Order: sequence, then structure tokens, then C-alpha cells
Amino acid sequence: MTTLEKSATFNHVEMLRLVSRTFALSIEFLPGMLRDAITFAYLAFRVSDFLEDNEEMPPERKVELLHLWERILGGEVDADELTARLADVDDSDPEAAVAKHADEVLAAIRRLPEDLHAYIIEEARESARGMARWQMRGPVVKDEDDLDDYMFEVAGRVGHMLTRIFAWHYAPLRGLMDDLMPLAREFGLALQTVNVIRGLAKDYQRGWIFVPESFCARVGLKPPDLFKPENLEKSLAVVDMLADKAEGHLRAGLAYIKRIPRRFHRIRLACMWPLFFAVRTLAISRNNARVLRDEAKISRQEVEQIVQETRARGWSNRWLDEYYERLSRV
Repeated sequence: MTTLEKSATFNHVEMLRLVSRTFALSIEFLPGMLRDAITFAYLAFRVSDFLEDNEEMPPERKVELLHLWERILGGEVDADELTARLADVDDSDPEAAVAKHADEVLAAIRRLPEDLHAYIIEEARESARGMARWQMRGPVVKDEDDLDDYMFEVAGRVGHMLTRIFAWHYAPLRGLMDDLMPLAREFGLALQTVNVIRGLAKDYQRGWIFVPESFCARVGLKPPDLFKPENLEKSLAVVDMLADKAEGHLRAGLAYIKRIPRRFHRIRLACMWPLFFAVRTLAISRNNARVLRDEAKISRQEVEQIVQETRARGWSNRWLDEYYERLSRV
């Protein structure tokens, strides 16, 4: 049983830290209302993630619950119906605990200013609907467009939502929305592509392979062949294709950060940290057979170093370019 579940009260900060230490680091660095709004938004998306990623539920139940959650977000059904349907779920998973507090997460979102509430609900509903669509179609990713479609539903929409919240909080950003929104999508795809690489082995174990069939076909493999030891050289060539794709998205993510005026340093830093963690993770994943049987992780020391260095020098866009190049080298 987690510490969260022992608590009789809803504690959104504790929830956030339980489900993601790295994103908690960024979110908790944001000022007041912005911090709270993004915390609640993040938790709402984690409810969807739990319903999609749960290894014990059959796809049919996932689809049913994702559609239920989408209707709850839209105010069509009471949140108690979801929490009641999750009574049999294993409580040891922190994401399960968040899902079981979905009613309180939603209540907190509804107490936000109307515009913020609307941004979060709109993107969270679309994301839940998109996840349900992917669960219905099954674990087949035919090509890069397919992969991008999936990643937009689970991560690109988050980039859109965050950008709208940032612009709500800081009026000068509203004039930059035409530039920021396409880059926000790319930023989301960047982080998710790195997640795909990190999660190759774990996703395979639960029956999903997010590597496009078209990537595998270039080296004469089918997606399940990636995990056979005798195919290691070809498999790493496919991982390198994914890494090249991630690199393109990550550079767009860097452009997103640089487009935000330097006086909004807290927003820039909150975006820098997940970006640079991903850049470093990608660097150690290239040509690394471990990603096919486990995952490559950056050390806590590297996390702390990235935080310290960006806080000291992240105001400079020129330095950000140089730092990106440094982190991308093994």
C-alpha cells in the first residue's frame, strides 16, 4: 500500500510525486496558479495513462473505461462510476491510486478559472478518446504516420494544453501561439519517442510494439524479430532509426523553449528539464543493446547536474544550443 492510499485526504502534491519524480520537479518549480493547474491537468492525463497501460485489464475493458472517463470529463457521468469500477484494481500501483482519486482530481480541475478548466478538459477528453481508439485497433503500428498519430494522442495534446495554460498565465505569450503550438506538438512527440525507445522491452512484454513495421522492413525484420538475440545488429539499426526520429523532434522542442522570452525563466526551465533529460537518455540509448532487454536510464547525478547547469545558464539561447550538443554526445 502506498503512502498516498494511507492518507484519508486528497493530496495532489503527494500524488504528483508518486507518479513522476521528474515531471514533479518541473511542475513544482512553476509559480502558484500555474503550478496547481498543471498538477491537476497532469494527474487527469495519468488517469488515462493508467487505463491504457494497465497490464491486467483486457483491451475491451480498457476501451470501455477510457470512454467512461471521457464522458466523466465532459460532465455526462459522475466520477464515482469510474472509481467504483476500479474497486478490484491492485492498489500497489501509484497510478492506480491516482485513478481511484479521479473524482477529486476532476473536482480540483473544476475549481480552476473557467478558461483553464476548459483547456484541460478539452485536451484530456480528446486524449482519452484517442487512447480508446488505439486500444480498439490493437498493437499494430504500420508506419511513421501511425506512430505520430498515437504519440500525438498521448503526448502531443499535452504540449498543446500546456502551451495554452502558459499563455493564459502570461499574456505576452498569446501573440506567439501560432509559432508555439506546432512546436508544442513536436515537443510532445520528442518526449514520447524517447519513451518508446526506453520502453521497448516492457511494452513488448505487455504485447505492444510501437516500432513502425516500415522501419523494421528496411532491415528485413518484422517487429517481434527485434527482440531475438540473433537479430541484434539489425535491431540496433532499427533503434537508430527511432533515435534519429527522436532527435528531429527534440530539436523542435529546443526551438519551442528558445521561442519563449527569457524573462519567463521559470517556464523555460520547467520545459528544459524534461527535454534535456530526454536528450541525455537518447544519447545513452543509441547503439545500446540494453534497450532491447531492459532500458537505459540517466543517473540521479546527471539529473541534478542538468538542473544546476540550466538554472545557472539556461537564460541564454546560445548556451542552450551548445548544451544540447554536449548532452547529445555519449
